[in-house]
Parts: sequence; structure tokens; C-alpha cells
Amino acid sequence: MNKPKLLTFQMAQDADLIVTMGCNDQGICPGPFFKPTVDWKLEDPKGKPIEKVREIRDEIESRVKRLILVEK
Repeated sequence: MNKPKLLTFQMAQDADLIVTMGCNDQGICPGPFFKPTVDWKLEDPKGKPIEKVREIRDEIESRVKRLILVEK
């Protein structure tokens, strides 16, 4: 099972692009201070029914695949 990770300074330094998933809505998004940032404004899956969590997971997968295609 994958778990969310806190953004570290080293991770931000090593990244070409930082993708956030709604942290700009919370007003505490550190990503833009480091690199170009894209905010996907996705719902937080915490506490949601498994069906909703799967929808969010599938949306993330779809967006990651599109992002990879654009970068090639």
C-alpha cells in the first residue's frame, strides 16, 4: 500500500515539477516556493468510502499518464 509522503526540501530540489492535489485550497502549499507547480484540486480520499477512494485513485493514474505523455 502506498502512503502519502511529506514534501521534503531535497525532494523539491530534485523535482522538475511538483504536482499537488488540492493543497492550494488549504492555503498551506509549499510547492510553488521551489519549482513549477500544478495543482490538480482533487478531493482528499481520507474518510471516504472505498468506491470514492478508487475513483480518486483512477483519476490520479489517468492524469499521471497524460503528464508522462506530455513530457516525452
